[in-house]
Amino acid sequence: MDWSLRAQADALVRPGPLLVVVMDGMGIGSGDEADAVACAHTPTLDWLRANCPWVPLKAHGTAVGLPSDADMGNSEVGHNALGAGRVFDQGAKLVDRAIATGALFEGETWKDLISSCRERSGALHLIGLLSDGNVHSHQKQLHALIDRAAADGISRLFVHPLLDGRDVPETSALTYIDRLEEHLSRYQRSEGRVYRIASGGGRMVTTMDRYEADWTIVERGWNAHVHGQARAFPSARAAIETFREEEEGVIDQFLPAFVVEEAGQPVGRIADGDGVVFFNFRGDRAIEISRAFEQDDFPYFERGPRPDVFYAGMMEYDGDWHIPSRYLVEPPAIERTMGEYLARNRIRQFACSETQKFGHVTYFWNGNRTGAFDEEVEEYLEIPSDRVPFQERPWMKAAEITDATLERLREKGFRFGRINYANGDMVGHTGDRRAAILAVETVDLCLGRLLEGVRRAEGIALVTADHGNADEMYQRDKTGGFKTDAETGRIEPLTSHSLNPVPLILYDPVGLKPSTRPPAGIGRHLAGPPTEGRGPQPQRLELPPGGAGLANIAATALDLMGLWAPDDYEPSLLRR
Repeated sequence: MDWSLRAQADALVRPGPLLVVVMDGMGIGSGDEADAVACAHTPTLDWLRANCPWVPLKAHGTAVGLPSDADMGNSEVGHNALGAGRVFDQGAKLVDRAIATGALFEGETWKDLISSCRERSGALHLIGLLSDGNVHSHQKQLHALIDRAAADGISRLFVHPLLDGRDVPETSALTYIDRLEEHLSRYQRSEGRVYRIASGGGRMVTTMDRYEADWTIVERGWNAHVHGQARAFPSARAAIETFREEEEGVIDQFLPAFVVEEAGQPVGRIADGDGVVFFNFRGDRAIEISRAFEQDDFPYFERGPRPDVFYAGMMEYDGDWHIPSRYLVEPPAIERTMGEYLARNRIRQFACSETQKFGHVTYFWNGNRTGAFDEEVEEYLEIPSDRVPFQERPWMKAAEITDATLERLREKGFRFGRINYANGDMVGHTGDRRAAILAVETVDLCLGRLLEGVRRAEGIALVTADHGNADEMYQRDKTGGFKTDAETGRIEPLTSHSLNPVPLILYDPVGLKPSTRPPAGIGRHLAGPPTEGRGPQPQRLELPPGGAGLANIAATALDLMGLWAPDDYEPSLLRR
């Protein structure tokens, strides 16, 4: 493999580093009261947009490898595109194709799974997020697995649905539960078959932890799915309705774990001889439960008797550690990322975020690869996230991320850096508009401090986002107005990502006009001294016909560093 990066003879390279700043979940919204980004007090962003080159980028749908432009982007595919400089078919698209062609069911893993269940008289268990959000999973893929399992002669099948309310409306769980129950009933009525919902719970409290932020979430799911230990109900619908009656305003993602019982016994505990499929295609919230099923050395919680099962994921969730060991659909082969090119050329890099998004500036940025390419030239810094509801501390760890990055800028510790402010996304997912506004204001405050550090280091920054979220905090009806609850008149929050574009802002202090000065307060020195006599003006950003997406940022960044991007990267947006 040729890892060389060719230098540009006429490049306008600054002495300091290039820093990519990802404002997670802060897209370009409509500007009305649903848009927490526009409603927030953002003097730094306002100044940047008024005085620096910037363009809107596509961050959803086909621009990030998803099946259609009706599919919202997410942090994982967004950071894949940012780091790879190209667009790869992503989880939903890969799984849909594997089901449509039959490749999933003709694969070795599915065949071995079915054989194991038959030979050991075991049940098949399907665990995963139940919705049509198409970010972690899709209900149609679950239904397809159920159909094929029935066709392959599986007599006992149990679904353990994790309730969404995050990538779909916040209290829509019963819609998906009812559809699932109807689908299962087609086979439940068949003689000798048992096809039922067995356990479940809200995704943010049951099973779907990520980045080892809170292993008790996985433990709670393990106890419900495996041991049948959670509050018992006659059905999933009864569980959801009861939880809502008991806690007014609770949304689906935070509903407690439950089990379905009959005659005082759980209907579908996972036991020796069973088969288990975790049917999420996205990896970040699937890794820990996979480790619980597969790893012998497991210190994170007391599992009790670990059942001897045939376990598989929908996809391989971690390509370096091969988690899980068996999976149904091959993941996208993302190689030759920007990070690897820089590492092979001994260019120092810095990546930083808090726990909630640390994997995004490392694992996903590097093409679903864990660990550094070369630890001698790469520093990855994780700031531990708080374990509290995000709306209670919407500032999260933005200040700590800023402090750490400013320290590296002062030390001249890197040539290329990337950081992620998680606030707009994680707080946006709560549906709390007031908290989302505070989250955006926190990022803006920190951005002012950060860019002053970039100026002092004689560097350049590219400020962008990976998708929208906080820019659309209310649900809309078919007319474009806000949806309201029929009983309370309350505007219904939107907890999912948006389909809005995101900004790409080029902050290059050398090229700013002498008259441009940031507002008083934090960031007031962003513009620096007058530019007369300071050399050539910087390049400008320009969109090609049809627009551009997140994948164009890699070549743009390399261009700013005076390097030619590989030929198959999406083109740079710089124009001299």
